[in-house]
Amino acid sequence: MAATTSDPLAALATRALDFVGDGVVVGLGSGRAASAFVRALAARVRDGLRVRGVPTSEETARLAQELGIGLVGLEAELDLTIDGADEVDGQLNLIKGYGGAFVRERIVAAASRQQVILVTSDKLVETLGTRGRLPVEVMPFALPLCRRRLEDLGLKPALRTHEERPFVTDNFNVIIDCAVGPIEDPAALQRVILAIPGVIDTGLFLATADTVLVSDGETVRELVRRRSP
Repeated sequence: MAATTSDPLAALATRALDFVGDGVVVGLGSGRAASAFVRALAARVRDGLRVRGVPTSEETARLAQELGIGLVGLEAELDLTIDGADEVDGQLNLIKGYGGAFVRERIVAAASRQQVILVTSDKLVETLGTRGRLPVEVMPFALPLCRRRLEDLGLKPALRTHEERPFVTDNFNVIIDCAVGPIEDPAALQRVILAIPGVIDTGLFLATADTVLVSDGETVRELVRRRSP
């Protein structure tokens, strides 16, 4: 099923609403595409749709509350999560985290029965790492150690800043952006990075997305992850 509109993010948000039934609990992602979905969902709520949301960031929580979407926590059973991504490969593996909310995004996705990702076609890549950045969230205390270990892996780590200060996540951690090229073995890299003491998570989301909606011009197409038999 395709949706058409002159605004690619609005088209994605409209198509994503097809996954949301009355009475569901939905994880609300972070970023531009996810925010467009929250706004579209709020319009349906005003028309009578009954849903509750679990936000993946403080920013998303504020937006949802302002628009009248009721919020709950992880004590609820989540039917699905609607979120964005920064890279999507041919197996629907993802890199997330350019916006900085990927730790909570992973937790909410893991608590959900289904993860639906919204992206524009420029986010599609042949191999993860093509866009050159892999975010890693670390404890501030462990920052010097994590930087050294990431340098040893040849990842050229750079502390993310905002207004000339370290960027601080909603979890009160910091983010190291690692310069990468196409990643030959994302699962192996994920294991090595997570083994560094003080690393909380990486932006590699492998085999988490069930469906990816891709806006290409004015149309939206649906990609579904193949599951092992």
